[in-house]
Amino acid sequence: MTETLQGVGLGAGALWCNAAMSSPERASIRLAAVSLDAVDPLPVAEFWRDLLGLQTIGQNEDFVALRGAAVLITVQRVAEHRAAQWPTGEVPKQLHLELAVADLDDGERAAVALGATRASAQPSPARWRVLIDPAGHPFCISNQMPEP
Repeated sequence: MTETLQGVGLGAGALWCNAAMSSPERASIRLAAVSLDAVDPLPVAEFWRDLLGLQTIGQNEDFVALRGAAVLITVQRVAEHRAAQWPTGEVPKQLHLELAVADLDDGERAAVALGATRASAQPSPARWRVLIDPAGHPFCISNQMPEP
């Protein structure tokens, strides 16, 4: 069963917003979610849910919200989404997630088993690996991340 998400606008340009924020004071602003665009949100959300051990807290055919990380991860439908080409290409990488792992090989195997692919360019494979999620979003796994 999933929770009802309040403040979720669906359709083109969907936003997750904190309706309780009443003023633009810096102290009241916080990162609440990272949203990923995809032609089909459900399989991308399932990939991130399974990879990070998250739970689905709301979904419909155009939007899925996942909880369990420090911020929500949401995936929303963008019909004309074009996957980034990394490290160079017509569509540049605009944002990516950095994931901490204890062991790079184990982390890579787990992500690939769930549908990720290994990017052909690996700038520093002994310190981090560049992977691509099922919708084409580059992300990194690293054993160099400090604990929060």
